[in-house]
Amino acid sequence: MFRRSTQTTAILAAAAAAAAALVLTASTAAAAATAPGFIGGADLPPHPGSPWFAGKVTKGLPEFAPFCLEGVLPAAGSWHRAFGTEFDTGAVQVSVRASSAGAAAKLAASLEREVATCAADWLRTTPGGTASWQDYGKLSVEEGAHVYGVHTSIPDSEPGAHLYGIGRDGSTVTVVEWGQMGNLSDAPVPAFKKTTATAVNKLNP
Repeated sequence: MFRRSTQTTAILAAAAAAAAALVLTASTAAAAATAPGFIGGADLPPHPGSPWFAGKVTKGLPEFAPFCLEGVLPAAGSWHRAFGTEFDTGAVQVSVRASSAGAAAKLAASLEREVATCAADWLRTTPGGTASWQDYGKLSVEEGAHVYGVHTSIPDSEPGAHLYGIGRDGSTVTVVEWGQMGNLSDAPVPAFKKTTATAVNKLNP
C-alpha cells in the first residue's frame, strides 16, 4: 500500500492552505471592487421647497470630505454619492468596504469618535465661534448605527446644522452627512434616522 511521507503531507497541506488564501483574497478584492448599495434622493428627509438631486455612485472619496471627517475616511475601498437641492441643503454618503468585519468595526468606532468630538475640536480652531453637538442615539439595524448632530456658528455668518448617520453591515461601513444653514432644532432628526437605517440596509442587498 502507498503511504504519503510526512513531508509530502505537509507540502499538500501548505498548498491547500495557499489555495484557500488565494480564493479568500480574490473574493475580498472582488467585493472591494464592487460598489455597495447606496440610498437615493427619495430616501433623504424631504425638503419643503425642492426635490433632491442625486449624483452618480463614484469610486473613491468625494473631493471635499464631509465636515467633521476630514482626513479620517480611508480612500481604499471607498465609494461616495453626493446629493443637492435648489436651496442650501445638501448631503453626501460615503461607504467603505474594509478588509474584514473587525476592521470595519474599528473604522465605524473611529468615525463616531470624530463626530462626537467635532464641535470641541472646531471651537479650538475658530476664535469667536460657538458649537454644540447632540447624540440622537443608536439604531438597531444590521451591526448597528448611530445618529449625531453638530451645530456651528461664527459671528456675521449663518449657522450650520449637520446630521450624521454612521452604520455597519459586516465589513462595510457607511456614513451619511446631511447639512443646511440653521440650527439643530430645525433638523429633521426622525426622518434622518429612517435615512440612516435605509442606508445601512442597502449596503449589501
